[in-house]
Amino acid sequence: MRPDNGQTSADLGRRRVLAALAAAGAWCAGLGGSATGWARGALERLPGKWPLIRLTHRPPNYETPLEHLRSAITPNEAFFVRYHHAVIPEVDAAAFRLEVGGAGVTTPLSLGLEQLRSEFKTVAVTAVCQCSGNRRGLFRPRVAGLQWERGAMGCAEWRGVRLAEVLERAGLKASAVEVLFDAADAPPLEGTPDFIKSLPRAKALHPDTLLAFEMNGQPLPRLNGFPLRLVVPGWTATYWIKHLTRIEALETPDKGFWMASAYRMPRAAFPLVERFPTQESGERAPVTEIAVNSLVTESASGGGRAPCTLRGIAWDAGHGLDRVEVSLDGGRRWDAAQFGPDLGRYAFRTWAFTGPSLPPGRHEAWVRAANRIGQVQVPEAIPNPSGYQHNAWQRVVLEVSA
Repeated sequence: MRPDNGQTSADLGRRRVLAALAAAGAWCAGLGGSATGWARGALERLPGKWPLIRLTHRPPNYETPLEHLRSAITPNEAFFVRYHHAVIPEVDAAAFRLEVGGAGVTTPLSLGLEQLRSEFKTVAVTAVCQCSGNRRGLFRPRVAGLQWERGAMGCAEWRGVRLAEVLERAGLKASAVEVLFDAADAPPLEGTPDFIKSLPRAKALHPDTLLAFEMNGQPLPRLNGFPLRLVVPGWTATYWIKHLTRIEALETPDKGFWMASAYRMPRAAFPLVERFPTQESGERAPVTEIAVNSLVTESASGGGRAPCTLRGIAWDAGHGLDRVEVSLDGGRRWDAAQFGPDLGRYAFRTWAFTGPSLPPGRHEAWVRAANRIGQVQVPEAIPNPSGYQHNAWQRVVLEVSA
């Protein structure tokens, strides 16, 4: 069957694919490059960003360099960039609408950005946004996926409205078991699963789960979700949907690819406090909360009479950090580092350690963090097919000259 213009359905399909690829190419050109991908490693400046470490150009995936992770708050210009799909449209904030519906609500809503700002209470939370695959590139043997090292994360103050209050206005039913989120970014090819995620009812209604329109006191950067994104403190960034346009309350679990198949890990290997029971299947469970972790951002080996010094950050899922410890003798003795200011349960916490002067030669400093519910960084990363939740002790080499 032919449309009136004489084109077949296959012709139209090819035209849609080419149009999507052209849009992706235009996006890449807007970044100052071509539509082809490059290997990881080069520093590249994206619009509104300082130079970041490029993993892929289409879709844009860029890592924060270590020097921008030395403070508890990560500047917007240095915040990492993560996308699954390359078609990222421009969004007009004045024309933006958030559609809230689904079988699990009684009163569907269509809300503009100014309505969200003016009709709901504005609140803020400081929280770490961390890719589930952060440090995947450090697994040995290597696992498939983007080879992130340590910078697929950042911490910001997020400002917006509580998702729970929006769902309350929509008349969330007692029968709703999950809440689904869709966004304006899209795959370039037909048949590629749209990036859609859901949250369990309890996490959607948590008072710290936000629909955020500001980041560190400014409107969300385009590459971090403008004009509206979901913020799920304590959980990995796979749930932090950017460019949010649609919310659906579901009375049955979401069976889409990005929930039923992707972002899953062996349940027995990763005991979770906050689980997602409606999405668990056999021995596989969704990635949810962030594992307790730490990062060394600066070190000085000392030597002579100079002390050994280390500085860094630590974080967890919001259970509360208890300590960061450093060993300079292969784990026989662990000494406590000193914490910096506390910006909130979900935030990076800076720390500093001053040790004794070290004799000439090669030394290793081992660093681990623990939280208040007894979770401790593990000596070695826990193997899993997708390289999630890498939270092994960091081992830093210190060379002391004679």
